[in-house]
Amino acid sequence: MNIPESTDSTARNDLARQVFVTLSLVVCVVGSMIGVGVFGGTPIAQAAGGALSADSTLLAPATPAFSIWSVIYTGLVAYTAWQWLPSQKSNPRERSLGWVVACSMLLNAAWILSVQAGWLPVSVLVIVALLVVLVVAFRRYISRRPASVPEAVVVDGTLGLYLGWASVAVCANIAAALKAAGFSGFGWRPEVWSIAVLVVVAAVGIAVAIKGEGRLALAAAIAWGLAWITVGRSADSPESAPTAIAAAAAAAAVLGAAIVVRTRSMTALARVRSGQER
Repeated sequence: MNIPESTDSTARNDLARQVFVTLSLVVCVVGSMIGVGVFGGTPIAQAAGGALSADSTLLAPATPAFSIWSVIYTGLVAYTAWQWLPSQKSNPRERSLGWVVACSMLLNAAWILSVQAGWLPVSVLVIVALLVVLVVAFRRYISRRPASVPEAVVVDGTLGLYLGWASVAVCANIAAALKAAGFSGFGWRPEVWSIAVLVVVAAVGIAVAIKGEGRLALAAAIAWGLAWITVGRSADSPESAPTAIAAAAAAAAVLGAAIVVRTRSMTALARVRSGQER
């Protein structure tokens, strides 16, 4: 029996996607190890003259915040294994996400290497590109509901944490690059800038919570980063009570919005299912 050429081509494309995702994970993990100094690289907090350390700017989260990367990397490993399952090879959801997730992992490694090299302006471009790619992934995975709880955790949960943390990290990265470049803030007090940025982060977080029907992983990651900015500005130099309060308020607003939207969404879904069963 002859296999249609289109079917054979689709199978090859699926395999290429799976392989590309796996290779991208390897690059990402190796890059992360360089970033923590395992392979002789300088830890991110010490690279680029300490520009991205926990006490570099008002928008820098305290050191414990970065432990979220362990969860994200674990999720990416799980995602890579998940997409190799026979049931996922031709899954339309995975076909739309695989290449995008792979690109995000390559950009992650590129960001680490750019910081290691001390190229802060380049690191800003890379992390902005990473954020854009993760937004594309977000738009794609919310367009189709996960078929199971494991898929919701491995795919939606991982990518939600990834995007949420990147949303906070991009602000810290830009602030660090501007400070290193000697940006004076046009004479405005640093707190004015930090609070303005935090208001924007809160607004974006609330909008994403609404768009994503209250996906908690994404909101939790944003709130996590903001909460550690609160801790950093309360306990570490440079201290700033206004920034700490604004960050705490932003974290509460984003997480609260996600919980409210999620609750309403689940209630509405339950009503629909109840009506169908009658």
